[in-house]
Amino acid sequence: MEELLHPEWSAEKIEQLKGHYEAILSILGEDVAREGLIKTPERVAKAMLTLTRGYNQDPHAILLGAKFKEEYSQMVIVKDIDFFSLCEHHMLPFFGKDYFAYIPQEDGRILGISKVARVVGYCAARLQLQERLARDIIEMLTNALDGKVQGMAIVMRGKHLCKTMR
Repeated sequence: MEELLHPEWSAEKIEQLKGHYEAILSILGEDVAREGLIKTPERVAKAMLTLTRGYNQDPHAILLGAKFKEEYSQMVIVKDIDFFSLCEHHMLPFFGKDYFAYIPQEDGRILGISKVARVVGYCAARLQLQERLARDIIEMLTNALDGKVQGMAIVMRGKHLCKTMR
């Protein structure tokens, strides 16, 4: 087995998932010994561990150093944040753009813009519903600002392959 490149990957998890994906392919009628499929179960196992890495990340570590003192009280908008997730009902991808805005409280604390994108990525890296994903992002960013915002909004435009492929 190649060197483990991601902290969320363990040889044990990869082997367990690999075995399940081999079984799934066999049940579907595929020959798992076929040249094109020999490494597929391991590749899918690693892909799933990557796509669901949000279960193994520490959300507090993402937000360390997220707040900055800045006398600014106008609306802050972060737009065109790409997101990628898996539908919890079909385990098929959904993806799109996130548009986030907030009005800081008068205490002069603002969020680092890169942290907003990292929070979106963290929240999306689990089996999700788009509605819950939006709520999770808002809650996490509100908590990062200690609940001290005058207002916060999110718009998510997603394409759901569970809808378009079936």
